[in-house]
Amino acid sequence: MNELALLLAATIAAGTTVALAGLGLLLNEKAGVLNLGAEGMMLVAAVAGFATALATGSDLLAFGVGAVAGALAAAVFGVLVIWLNTNQYATGLALSLLGAGLSAFVGQAYTGKKLEDRTNYEVPWLSDLPFVGEALFRQHPMAYATIALVFLCAWFLYRTRAGLVLRSVGESPESAHALGYPVRWIRLAAVVAGGALCGVAGAFLSVVYAPMWVEGLVAGRGWIALALTTFATWRPGRVLLGAYLFGGVTMLQFTLQGMGVEIASQLLAMLPYLATIVVLALISRNPLWIRINMPASLGRPFHPGT
Repeated sequence: MNELALLLAATIAAGTTVALAGLGLLLNEKAGVLNLGAEGMMLVAAVAGFATALATGSDLLAFGVGAVAGALAAAVFGVLVIWLNTNQYATGLALSLLGAGLSAFVGQAYTGKKLEDRTNYEVPWLSDLPFVGEALFRQHPMAYATIALVFLCAWFLYRTRAGLVLRSVGESPESAHALGYPVRWIRLAAVVAGGALCGVAGAFLSVVYAPMWVEGLVAGRGWIALALTTFATWRPGRVLLGAYLFGGVTMLQFTLQGMGVEIASQLLAMLPYLATIVVLALISRNPLWIRINMPASLGRPFHPGT
């Protein structure tokens, strides 16, 4: 039972990074913008957050700097695709490549460095409960904040007028424009907010989950987060469930290794990404279901007055 509790705790920690980034990308896509640059934004934010934490010792400040770094990178992407009408797919890929190169260059001075041991967080009284205390109530506060953000995002999208406007921009920007809504500014706001969440995800990865910096630290999690939005059919709650699924499979490889299962380590390392591909393949068997849930104008540029 103790091993299972530890596995569940590690699953939540591993899924938090992907859940944060997935929520950010969900906001982008609900507004009709497809951003393939999550990996680059997370890498830039990861090195910025790590450098801040190393200099100040403050996790909160590191998350803030990570959010700003992700938001700035997303703002550049937003201006290019929303105002200059560059191709969203190509621009997103360019952002990923730029982020990878920039983080590697900036992070040269921090490669191999580690942060001091983090505080052991515990929820008073609840953390002492058998099994559930160890599994659920000894997480970093950001893990609980991520769960709260999922509910906040769902409330915003489906229970507020601003969320309705955002979704209408993603469904039919022409109609939203005809009603007098500033479609471009709404899309830019969604892109920047999504970039900030990706930035927090990157900072959480380098400051809390793996408190160190090495080149390529994000290791494909940005692409997993991008796939999660499709897996979740653009629903915040399902993004969280998908993130925990990814986290569980990620931790399972270490559990199997610890149990002495004789499987090549390379194959075990492939498990999270293989699971993602299998799930997406299963979902893709029903394209009608995807079309019904996908924002109608996803990836389609908007030109006012045309």
